[in-house]
Amino acid sequence: MNRKLRVLITGFGPFPGAPHNPTMPLVKRLVQLRRPAFDDVELTSHIFHVTYRTVDRELPELIARVRPHVLLMFGLASRTDYLRIESRARNAITTTFPDADRSVAIKGAIVPGAAAQIFGPHTAKLVRAARRTGIDARTSRDAGSYLCNYLSWRAIEAVNETAGPRFAQFVHVPPLPRDDTARRKGTPRITLEELVDAGEAMLMELVRLARQDMHRDLTGGQPRREVS
Repeated sequence: MNRKLRVLITGFGPFPGAPHNPTMPLVKRLVQLRRPAFDDVELTSHIFHVTYRTVDRELPELIARVRPHVLLMFGLASRTDYLRIESRARNAITTTFPDADRSVAIKGAIVPGAAAQIFGPHTAKLVRAARRTGIDARTSRDAGSYLCNYLSWRAIEAVNETAGPRFAQFVHVPPLPRDDTARRKGTPRITLEELVDAGEAMLMELVRLARQDMHRDLTGGQPRREVS
């Protein structure tokens, strides 16, 4: 295979009620990984300002510029103490909680009348990959109704387009302890190091799946679809 596999890893900045978003250092660490398995992988990172307008503007721009085969997205679940790997995006948007620009959505649905959208069977594989690192990782069917769910919806839409990513996945991470170095592995709060380990495992699995998909293109099998 003589072409690079492209991966876009995203996180979010601060938002009302969350002045410290752990996805920012997590994404930074993941994109800096240097592993033999990533020798033919181009890792690109992006942090979204937490507004609907930003997602609508920047996600299509990123996909057009980076042309990722894999889109791995992270967001903060401030009331959860484990890793939540989302299996779907709900057709829901909050009309009460403002985004980082203090804008509030007027309608409670992203697309009127549409059903929830599914990430795909690879979600279960990512849960298993994360758990092998020792972290508490669980499948979730409810990505909320805020920017994390909204980005998930738009990402799945992109996957369903011919020139979009082959795989997309959204992962909710818990808040980090303020002094990450003071907590020993195995105690209740998850640390940044544990998040990086789990993130790397999920990234490895997505890269493996994308390579398989690309190989089917080259060998004349049945790929999910053609992606340049």
